[in-house]
Amino acid sequence: MTHPATPSLNIQKLMDSSGVRFGTSGARGLVADMTVEICFAYTAAFLRVVEMPASGRVALGMDLRPSSPDIARACVAAIRHAGFEADFCGVLPTPALAFYAQEMGIPAIMVTGSHIPFDRNGIKFYRASGEITKADEAGIASASMALPGEIQLAPLPATNPQARVLYSARYLNFFPRNVLAGMRLGFYEHSSVARDLLGDLLRDLGAEVISLGRTDQFVPIDTEAVAEADIQQARRWAAEHGFDAILSTDGDADRPLLGDESGNYLRGDVVGILCAQTLGAEAVATPVSSNTALEKCGAFARVARTRIGSPFVIEGMEKLIADGARRAVGFEANGGFLVGSQLEIAGRVLQPLPTRDAVLPIVALLAMARARGIPVSQLPAGLPPRFTASNRIQNFSSEKSGLLIQNLVGSDSALRDFLAPLSVEAAAIDQTDGLRITLANGEITHLRPSGNAPDLRCYAEATSQARASELANACLRRVEAIAVA
Repeated sequence: MTHPATPSLNIQKLMDSSGVRFGTSGARGLVADMTVEICFAYTAAFLRVVEMPASGRVALGMDLRPSSPDIARACVAAIRHAGFEADFCGVLPTPALAFYAQEMGIPAIMVTGSHIPFDRNGIKFYRASGEITKADEAGIASASMALPGEIQLAPLPATNPQARVLYSARYLNFFPRNVLAGMRLGFYEHSSVARDLLGDLLRDLGAEVISLGRTDQFVPIDTEAVAEADIQQARRWAAEHGFDAILSTDGDADRPLLGDESGNYLRGDVVGILCAQTLGAEAVATPVSSNTALEKCGAFARVARTRIGSPFVIEGMEKLIADGARRAVGFEANGGFLVGSQLEIAGRVLQPLPTRDAVLPIVALLAMARARGIPVSQLPAGLPPRFTASNRIQNFSSEKSGLLIQNLVGSDSALRDFLAPLSVEAAAIDQTDGLRITLANGEITHLRPSGNAPDLRCYAEATSQARASELANACLRRVEAIAVA
């Protein structure tokens, strides 16, 4: 099949006209806007501006969204047009593709929209050394690409299974054999790309794994805003099966979802803190939205706070390492965990993987619970009592979000009026990313437009989970009231 193509496209103009643009991680947009020409142009620009493969190969993977195969075919066409070979790794976790590219010394492209709804999709780009930076994104945006007269799409190449094998071996070689022996785990598989790989890995580590909720329909699991239906379903599964834990991931398996023996999901930033402790990390980079128990627990010599998005966390890790930090890691509030330095425990070595990963924190926390002989619910007990919650208003444009935040920052009276119904006052504000307000009573509320979808997110932190949830929801109700007024 062939498609007519525009002779030349400037990527920045393409972003402005199509709405397909870089967010917190990768280029994303509505499927209807991610045309063959646009996907071809992004891929061609990446290969010309960011990293041309020295070996002639470009690793390519995708998630299980219905639109992903066609987008992947457009990427293959661009790779071949540039004179390179597409090393197609099939359906697999994003971190598995990134690790394979790192080990092979080749760039990689992942077709995925991660957790966003199925009517949207995206493309993530990786150098051989890891995820591209914001500077790389700017380079792609400034490029102008001459396209062929017509773009020919062919069937996807045969799948190379080596990336999946290498990724599994990363954990099998680091964690002791049978480290999860005796654990009964429920795996909410839905449409996660890790639903086969992770189940097999957990069994290889000694656990009994029960498949739950597998579906051929794409399910957009957001680990920062888990749907109430998914929360209640996990609790029902736990009550029915007597699991030691329930686990899942988002669509491309770079964000974990870990529930305890009662089916209550742990917050992603708590998972990140506990994973960093388990791995013996000395320095941690994390966005400003993550739980402040990170600093308050006193377990880490250095903490770097960043803007939200894995490229910023990677920059934070790199700066920590450049400043002399050893055993540097990073995590996001969604639970995705990054390893910036080689780690060694009891003679077992874990190589760096500077991109979000769901598998490492899941296995690390399960191993921690097994080693300590405690239920998963007790793992956070040693942390300071700081609890976070988040929620969002969907279909709230970035322009509306920007105007709201600009008004609150620019007017003391507007900020007081916004907080008045919450019976709190502001003590300090932080504009590292959005508007983060530290309240006089020590609580925190943080408004930020999503970088991946037209949503306004609210993060809240308090000394109890109920209060954090109440605060996040109350802030969003205030936003809705202001928007209607």
